Amino acid sequence: MDLGSLTMLVEILEAGNLSQAARKLKMTRANVSYHLNQLEKSAGAQLVRRTTRRVEPTEVGLRLYKHGLAIQNELLAARETVSNLGRTLQGRVRLSVPSGYGQMVMADWLIEFKRLYPGIVLHVQFENRVEDLMRDEIDVAIRVMTEPPQALVARELGPMRYVACASREYAAAHGLPKTLEELRTAPLITSLIAGRETRVSAYLDRVRQEIAVEPTLISEHFPFLRQAILAGLGVGLVPDYVVQDAVERGEVLTTLDEYRLSIFGTQMYLLYMPHRHQTRAMRTFVDFVLDKARGTPGTP
Repeated sequence: MDLGSLTMLVEILEAGNLSQAARKLKMTRANVSYHLNQLEKSAGAQLVRRTTRRVEPTEVGLRLYKHGLAIQNELLAARETVSNLGRTLQGRVRLSVPSGYGQMVMADWLIEFKRLYPGIVLHVQFENRVEDLMRDEIDVAIRVMTEPPQALVARELGPMRYVACASREYAAAHGLPKTLEELRTAPLITSLIAGRETRVSAYLDRVRQEIAVEPTLISEHFPFLRQAILAGLGVGLVPDYVVQDAVERGEVLTTLDEYRLSIFGTQMYLLYMPHRHQTRAMRTFVDFVLDKARGTPGTP
């Protein structure tokens, strides 16, 4: 059993299947399968369970994966130390952020980060799905959820607060919902989780209620939802940062303020894999985002 075999096992398990591992390793699938079989013979045990779509580690395979990953991370750290000697901070951070929060809050942070660290390549994806960080090769993900996945390192960025709101003109013409039941029947402007019924959680004095709603205008593009609210098309149910400045100017009015409302979750988290090598670029980025989130009033 050599370092190359352990590295190949790490790549197979992180890719999730032999075909993706083969593409990353620039080998044929048959070649990867052959070397995996040889590694299992050398170990004297089955290392992965194969299904039609992916591979899963056995107990022995998981132990070898952890050893291989630790060795790989040490080699990456040594390589990074040598390459960064006498140079400005270099590296790449692959980032996945929610479309609304990423566009309307984090965009300024990311631009500031790039100005501070021009040598770091930022690859930013704006998306709302909760992806598998191992398969999708994302270094850091920002997500709203009630509880973070146990398999990931989760750093709290702060609470997520939703507001029920409408333009001053809409409120004057139609009034604002005063109860959750009225929110259910209002022309609602919001986002939703694809393939799921839209349900709103409402917390009052630590008591949780939940209602099903049928929005009349739906989008994952929060700047568009903001435009629709300002245009008086209905009652918005959006994160507070979407309309915060308009509320402060009196253009938008809020209602049901005694409730803590939520659709996707109540907390914003920064997520990353626990065993994957953290480059200096990634560590610098994580610390930067944590500082920005803690030091910015009203976020996330």
